[in-house]
Amino acid sequence: MKTVVRKAGRARRWLPVSEQTWAKFDLLRTLVRRDLEARYKGSILGNLWPIVNQLSQLLIYTYVFSIVLNVKLSLKGLPEDSSLGFGLWLFAGLVPWTAFTGGLTQAASSVVNQPNLVKKVVFPLALLPLVPILSMFIESSLGLAALIVLVAVATQTLHSTLALLPLIWLTQLLLTAGLGYLAAGLTVFLRDIPQTLGVVLNLWFYVTPIIYPASLIPEGFRYWIFWLNPLAAIAEVYRDLILVGEVTHWGEWGVASIVALVAFCCGLWVYRRLRPAFADVL
Repeated sequence: MKTVVRKAGRARRWLPVSEQTWAKFDLLRTLVRRDLEARYKGSILGNLWPIVNQLSQLLIYTYVFSIVLNVKLSLKGLPEDSSLGFGLWLFAGLVPWTAFTGGLTQAASSVVNQPNLVKKVVFPLALLPLVPILSMFIESSLGLAALIVLVAVATQTLHSTLALLPLIWLTQLLLTAGLGYLAAGLTVFLRDIPQTLGVVLNLWFYVTPIIYPASLIPEGFRYWIFWLNPLAAIAEVYRDLILVGEVTHWGEWGVASIVALVAFCCGLWVYRRLRPAFADVL
């Protein structure tokens, strides 16, 4: 994961960005690297723990839904009516959800957990919520890589649609960062935000077709779930790109991208308006 962070820094030679912006990017890269190193420092498995956690979720959900409840799926290109096919389908939905919820919940407390940095006049406070969001995204990339390998082994093919993954990552990161900025700013003044966020995310999880197929949602509700819940569209597009090999949710993806952009702009605006009072409250 540290290699991913280092390689991201090499892109500066191709982008026409000011030195001040690159200085902030370098600081963000350093903070993300330190965060990743500190998370599992001293543990035997180290940064392999994220993929262990994701695989354990995969095994539990596959056992409950595919073996106990006998839920079967028929997806193009995957073994028909098999636990393996359901497991791959489930994992494809869990990868973006895990990155989203982990980054958002940690971003909510990112400002209140760093009072010393907040009180430094020269420190760019806009970076604080981005650190846990990017860390969780990089951690989830391990699970994504494992999923792609498993799909390649099961289907003996790699879909060309994998090249579109950076576009759905952009939608996912904009949505997570926007809500992260909003939650981080409000938590400084309302310390109940992280707990409230936990309840909201639990409800959000079950109204998102991650552990059950979207086809099980009543048709009258399915339209609203897809068009009002950007995570539903993001999870389905992940499955389209990795498992199916064609995008069948273009409209939903477009709406999710617009919602993500609006959420990012609004969240950053609220965060900037509240930022001058952070030092006084903390």
